[in-house]
Amino acid sequence: MAKQNKDSRCSFCGSGKQDTLMLIEGLDAYICDKCVTQANQLLAQELGSKKSKPLDSSITLLKPQEIKAHIDQYVIGQDDAKKVLSVAVYNHYKRLSQKVDKADEVEIEKSNIMLVGETGTGKTLLAKTIAKILHVPFCICDATVLTEAGYVGEDVESILTRLLQAADYDVASAERGIVYIDEVDKVARKSDNPSITRDVSGEGVQQALLKILEGTVVNVPPQGGRKHPDQKMIPVNTNNILFICGGAFDGIERKIANRLRTQAVGYKVKKDDVDLDLKNLYKYITPQDLKSFGLIPELIGRVPVLTHLNPLDKQALRNILTEPKNSLMRQYVKLFEFENVNLVFDDEVLDFIVDKAMEYKLGARGLRSICEAIMLDAMFEIPSDSTVKELLITLDYAVEKFEKADFKKLKAA
Repeated sequence: MAKQNKDSRCSFCGSGKQDTLMLIEGLDAYICDKCVTQANQLLAQELGSKKSKPLDSSITLLKPQEIKAHIDQYVIGQDDAKKVLSVAVYNHYKRLSQKVDKADEVEIEKSNIMLVGETGTGKTLLAKTIAKILHVPFCICDATVLTEAGYVGEDVESILTRLLQAADYDVASAERGIVYIDEVDKVARKSDNPSITRDVSGEGVQQALLKILEGTVVNVPPQGGRKHPDQKMIPVNTNNILFICGGAFDGIERKIANRLRTQAVGYKVKKDDVDLDLKNLYKYITPQDLKSFGLIPELIGRVPVLTHLNPLDKQALRNILTEPKNSLMRQYVKLFEFENVNLVFDDEVLDFIVDKAMEYKLGARGLRSICEAIMLDAMFEIPSDSTVKELLITLDYAVEKFEKADFKKLKAA
């Protein structure tokens, strides 16, 4: 070991023994306490904290009814999906608190979730709300940008990179997080038959997702992007990460209808089989329909909890405008409060907004687009006019501003 004397200096920063609290000697070099602290911080930043935290200190384990009650404050309707999600999330985090010590102990398997519903029905909002309630890292990944390894686009490992970023590179925290994979229907293979040619953005992505969804240790590049030799990797165990997949599955109603119509042909047809809700065929969805749409059986098996979101009717859209804690109307009222202006909407205006959202088939997302078109001029002019203390939005005003905006291009086919 190097022998210390009064001229001994840190081999990293050059500080003398008198300038440091401690000078640690090695074989042929020294390191001071300041450099040790700095190196420790760099390691924590690069690799994340490896110390496992107790479950109770970071996750508030609510009962299913309590989870649903919290979701009800932000999401209108969709009671069936809320129940399924509440139970699945509760069982998942109850599973995390399980300590498997004995060889004969029953081990609870992970239950990932598949949400199927039209655009604008609240799939992403449900996942966001649950993550907010549980105070766990949460990230949204768009499946449309994913490609098979070796091709232009993002590898599936980029999903975990985003989760690590959401957890401030705390690996232990990220390994208990929630990942929402949006637009998963866009990686469906082109036909129901196995592909002869390589489908790098469809079936290839599904194959790459299998191990991550099931649970394995994945080496993740810390800054995202493609892997390359000599790159530092962060190992992330996905066994305890809850994956929620969502998609509109546009056109799957025809496959559901064909299946139900096939079952209803022949003798001894039950009345219940004939009286189908043709306006909401999503409620009859089964894993068989997902396979017919283009998801491979292996992927469907790794996402065992399947639930649907109902199309939003007029009353549901009306409630979305006013009832949630962060409803659109409350947001606009809050915006005008900053200008010391009292904003008031006539009930007829709310009905007009809902009617247009139904007409343009844009779901709940369309409500904001229509409101922005109506409120644009007011939000542009009022901040410069200190004499205005109250603004009443009438039906005539709403119709005038809406017609001024070019909305025909947004109308769904």
